[in-house]
Amino acid sequence: MSRIGRAPVPIPKGVEVQVEGTHVSVQGPKGKLERTFHPDMHVALQDGKLVVTRATDQRQHRALHGLTRALLANMVRGVTDGYRVELEIQGVGYRAAKQGNNLALSVGYSHAVEVPAPEGIAFEVPAPSRIVVTGIDRELVGQVAARIRAVRPPDPYKGKGIRYAGERIKLKPGKAGRTAAGPGKV
Repeated sequence: MSRIGRAPVPIPKGVEVQVEGTHVSVQGPKGKLERTFHPDMHVALQDGKLVVTRATDQRQHRALHGLTRALLANMVRGVTDGYRVELEIQGVGYRAAKQGNNLALSVGYSHAVEVPAPEGIAFEVPAPSRIVVTGIDRELVGQVAARIRAVRPPDPYKGKGIRYAGERIKLKPGKAGRTAAGPGKV
């Protein structure tokens, strides 16, 4: 059996879970999340814990077993604690600003790039070079953070751009390694 799939998901106090066949809704202090899972996965509420069982031992069912349990655990954690992804901006003149619910990025283009906040996502800009994406849906928070990073990914030569907090960029050496005469010249 899947080690992740067979572990029950504990439900903290203040969180309500409703299971209707393969549709699960989780409501907590931060909000409400709903998701429909694969019909071959059976989700049950037992003794204040969510338990996932699978129909057979086939490869597909084994994979779905752990996935279903992990998604349920993410939903429960999202409505209790929420998720956050921090991004850093590096580069001279590169900065971010919050305009209403949206995010305006000045990252070297001739215009400011505006990133709209989807429903359930909030942006924080504690400093002009830092962005924090928060929300209760882990998948959506990561997707929005990746979309922001894609506006100006880190340059492999100078390191300028938007990166995740703590992300290390391996810089390329550039043209400094070439000889003055050039390759093949004497």
